[in-house]
Amino acid sequence: MKYTYTINGMHCNSCRTKVENALNSIEGVEAEVSLNPPKAEISMQKPIQTIQFQEVITSAGNYTIKVFNPNDLKLKATETVAPTPPPNAVGKYYCPMFCEGDKVYDEPGSCPVCGMDLVTIEATGEEENKSYLDLVHKMKIALLFTIPIFIIAMSDMIPNNPLMHVLDMKTWNWVQFILSLPVVFYACWMFFQRAWKSIITWNLNMFTLIGIGSGVAFVFSLVGLFFPEIFPHEFKNHSGHVGLYFEATTVILTLVLLGQLLEARAHNQTSGAIKELLKLAPTEAILVFNGIDTVISIQDIKKGDLLRVKPGDKVPVDGKITEGESTIDESMISGEPIPVDKKINDSVVAGTINGTKSFVMIAEKVGSETLLSQIIQMVNDASRSRAPIQKLADSTSKYFVPIVVGIAAITFFIWAKFGPEENALIYGFINAVAVLIIACPCALGLATPMSVMVGVGKGAQSGVLIKNAEALEKMDKVNVLITDKTGTITEGMPSVEKVFSSTNQEDDLLQNIASLNQYSEHPLAQAVVNFAKAKNTTLLEVKDFESITGKGVLGTVAHKKVALGNKKLMEEVKAIVSDALENQIIAEQKLGKTVSYIAVNGTAVGFVTITDAIKESSSVAIKTLMNQGIEVIMLTGDNKNTAQAVADQLHLTSFQAGCLPEDKLKFIQKLQAEGKIVAMAGDGINDAPALAQADIGIAMGTGTDVAIESAKITLVKGDLQGIVKAKQLSHAVMKNIRQNLFFAFFYNVLGIPIAAGILYPFFGILLSPMIAALAMSFSSVSVIANALRLRTLKF
Repeated sequence: MKYTYTINGMHCNSCRTKVENALNSIEGVEAEVSLNPPKAEISMQKPIQTIQFQEVITSAGNYTIKVFNPNDLKLKATETVAPTPPPNAVGKYYCPMFCEGDKVYDEPGSCPVCGMDLVTIEATGEEENKSYLDLVHKMKIALLFTIPIFIIAMSDMIPNNPLMHVLDMKTWNWVQFILSLPVVFYACWMFFQRAWKSIITWNLNMFTLIGIGSGVAFVFSLVGLFFPEIFPHEFKNHSGHVGLYFEATTVILTLVLLGQLLEARAHNQTSGAIKELLKLAPTEAILVFNGIDTVISIQDIKKGDLLRVKPGDKVPVDGKITEGESTIDESMISGEPIPVDKKINDSVVAGTINGTKSFVMIAEKVGSETLLSQIIQMVNDASRSRAPIQKLADSTSKYFVPIVVGIAAITFFIWAKFGPEENALIYGFINAVAVLIIACPCALGLATPMSVMVGVGKGAQSGVLIKNAEALEKMDKVNVLITDKTGTITEGMPSVEKVFSSTNQEDDLLQNIASLNQYSEHPLAQAVVNFAKAKNTTLLEVKDFESITGKGVLGTVAHKKVALGNKKLMEEVKAIVSDALENQIIAEQKLGKTVSYIAVNGTAVGFVTITDAIKESSSVAIKTLMNQGIEVIMLTGDNKNTAQAVADQLHLTSFQAGCLPEDKLKFIQKLQAEGKIVAMAGDGINDAPALAQADIGIAMGTGTDVAIESAKITLVKGDLQGIVKAKQLSHAVMKNIRQNLFFAFFYNVLGIPIAAGILYPFFGILLSPMIAALAMSFSSVSVIANALRLRTLKF
């Protein structure tokens, strides 16, 4: 015996677990408890009174149980109680989905059950993006204290320094020191932690250079501030003070923090595609039980349930129509703009949108089994499957770091052994510091983000929105472009191409069929009406109008019986179709066009062709890309005839028709396994998994939010010419980055030997750390100036 009960008082998955365990503790009972809706399905070997269930769940908490009533499920989503953190979660991390009940962790990470990031109490709800907000806060702190330090340091270059009239240099040095503390030990302390971790694991990267360079500059400044007397006069300025580098330390760290902030902003949006897909699924459905309609939660639908879908509603789960008929917009799955007529025994898919009629369906696939859920999973898996690219600066740093540290060490020992007898150790230390300061990766740290920031800004001005540096780098290497058809190559909406009349009376035929279609809400009918209105055609009154699902429409217009539809409608009204007209229609259909017969008074006298027009810019853009050596392949969910016609018109050598979302995904995976760098251009929900899987996903800005969120590049105008621009921009940015890296390393290669004192034996020249800092700054200026040249790029 199996019975259903309503449970009240549950607020989270932990509560659900407690209630389920309590009920299962009763001998002969097997219970399954759900949180939303709050129900318990209880199988029992013998009848058990509700009061006994109440006793055991009361011992588990403040919960109540009663026999299930369908009206209990009318609770709206906005009225549900939000999950609450486990009672022991303060200062700990836990899964926001409560997959493991009250279990908490000491360190951040991902849930071992569902894979979601573990959160703290502060990270729930509106503060889900706490990491990004923390960086924003630290950036404000860094700027607040770095700007005054920079002003103080640079004021020494102003003749008759005005700050010296307020305080003396020694006091200003102390001010710089105090102002630098929040930057070094709070806002940017994480960089030193990463540098230390990179050293102890010997995974040397840019943070190693940042930590060593800025750390040495800071330590040198501390020594110069507290023990200036140990420095020889060669390393003091005209006022007798040791040059300090608090501004170099804080500026370097703040610039690096800016780069981290921009990266965090991009990562903070990575889950957007999944969120947009989840919005497609309705939260409620209408259960038909014993002739009564009851609103239930989508999570409570079981296989075999009968569900009513009203006009304009989303289909709740996958299944088949058992009663009624309608027209359903399935563009989210197929990508095709023309809604599909559905009747009894036809399949319907979760998330698709019902037309103007109501129908009853039987649920066949629920939960994770639905096609929408599978698409969500495919997007999620594809997004997680890609490892971050190894930045050129990081890979170079693996060799650069030990070389620089080695040169600094050699410099110290040579000076300590062969330097001036009185100050050999001091000279060794100072010159070693000069080496590390001139090698500090300020320009190296700027080389990539400066070019990326300018390049992204230039792209935005040209209608090409780029999510991150990875997209720019990979776009430059793309050698295969996969493109969707509908809404990408074509306009994405049905339109009338022509009205043909075998009696040369096209205007009269157009008036008749447009008048007839004014009473139909089918999208193809609307296309005919729009075409007629564009030609200023007057619509007439129609009598005896009838719409036959899956066939067409008919009625009486100006005392003539007019029928418009497919061949089945012609057979139903017994219309005579001449061989010549039939051959013409077949020829149009082979070109991939949708053709409707037109019959007047029992004789087929013409036809109307409806097509999805190719965008004017598509042909030029595809030709340009192919001339650049990029292989262009079209994948579409449309039929083979239509796909062949479009491919022939665009001179494409490769295409596949009838593709489902999974087919596109697998096709891209196959190309990637062959070593190809694949870009995917699309605009629909059905393209989302492929966009996420591709090395570069390119979404049409005129498409769905899901496609845009899944992609790395968005073309605002929904124009394939934007791909040409994106390719040119990525090439220019990567070339600019390589130039910047040259500038960064050129000064290092030139300056490091001089800082080490190689010129001293011949010319008596030493490179003071102040000059080293100036050279380092000059390399940064060179990088910035070069990056700004991207603003003049012409497409």
